[in-house]
Amino acid sequence: MEKKSVFDASKDEKYMRMAIVEAEQALAKREVPIGAVVVAGDRVIGRGHNLVETLMDATAHAEMQALTAAMSTLGGKYLTECTLYVTVEPCVMCGGALAWSQIGRVVYGTADPKRGYSTFSERIMHPKTEVTVGVLGDECEALMTRFFAELRK
Repeated sequence: MEKKSVFDASKDEKYMRMAIVEAEQALAKREVPIGAVVVAGDRVIGRGHNLVETLMDATAHAEMQALTAAMSTLGGKYLTECTLYVTVEPCVMCGGALAWSQIGRVVYGTADPKRGYSTFSERIMHPKTEVTVGVLGDECEALMTRFFAELRK
């Protein structure tokens, strides 16, 4: 079962704002506006945004982009001392990748009630991973709402 943690609001908001900037870059490319950053200590070691349409790759989610960059920066596959900040709850695929990376903490802005990992099972995450939900959630949700409203026009 995942751990829920109390968070340092100012630090979490700082990095979530960086993830929102990534999401806005996705939005500018007409991608689903999800952004992610991976932080080790106080250093951003990976960042990414959805590139599914751009790369024509169903696995090119923001989390996957950020994880790959972080692992490359660290020169290893485990991110036990790192935190992922992502604007929307990770899907099952990304949740699995996060588990394999043994990431220490995941912070996400808004839930994804249709495809978020917790809809299927919270056990997808590594048992030692702490999860914080709702950081700048309204802003993260607004990006998604705006994107899907534009699609329906």
